[in-house]
Amino acid sequence: MKISVLGASGRAGSEITRELAARGHQVIAIARKPEAIPAADNVTPVAGDASDAAVLAELIKGSDAVISALHHNVAAETLLTALKTAGVPRLLVTGGAGSLEVAPGVRLIDTPDFPEEFKPYALPGIAFLDDLRSETQVDWTFFSPAAFIEEGPRLGAFRTGTDQLIVDADGHSKISFADYAIAMVDELEQHNHSRARFTAAY
Repeated sequence: MKISVLGASGRAGSEITRELAARGHQVIAIARKPEAIPAADNVTPVAGDASDAAVLAELIKGSDAVISALHHNVAAETLLTALKTAGVPRLLVTGGAGSLEVAPGVRLIDTPDFPEEFKPYALPGIAFLDDLRSETQVDWTFFSPAAFIEEGPRLGAFRTGTDQLIVDADGHSKISFADYAIAMVDELEQHNHSRARFTAAY
C-alpha cells in the first residue's frame, strides 16, 4: 500500500515509517524537518506542515491511508478535511492512554495517580478521539498505547484490547516504540478496528 505518515521524524512516527518500509509499503514520510526522517528503501521524505488542510491534501493525494503521529498538535477536523479533499479513505491516529478505562467508567486520567503535568498533553488526545467518534465518512482508527511508551527492544509480542488499559502481572502498563509500530502496521494491514479505538501493551 501507499501510506502517508504525518510526524514521520518523531519517535513514534520514525518507528512506524521504518516498520512500514520493512514490510514493503510505499511511504510518504511527512515532517516539518524531513532531513530528520530515517532513510530507508520505500521511504520518500517530504517537507510539510499538517496544520493547513489544503496543503496537506496535496501531499497525501493518492495514498491508501494516512497514519498520524502528530500527538494532536493538529485538530481532527483539519486532518479529516485534508483526507476528504484528497480522497484518502483511511486515517490511523497515534493516541494517548489517558482516556483508557482502569475500571468501568473510570479513565486513567481521572485517577489520583495520573500526573497533573501530563494532563495538558492528554486532554487534546481525548478531545481528538471524541471528534473522531462522530466521523462517518473517513474510516478511522485511534490507537491508544500503554500508559508508558518507551525506548526498548522489538519483541513482536504484546497484547491488544479496546477501551481498557492493559497491565502486566505487576500492574505496569508499557510498550516499546518498536512494538507500538508493529501493532499500528498490523492494524493497517488487518483492519480489525474500523471507526474504533484499540490499545496494546505487554
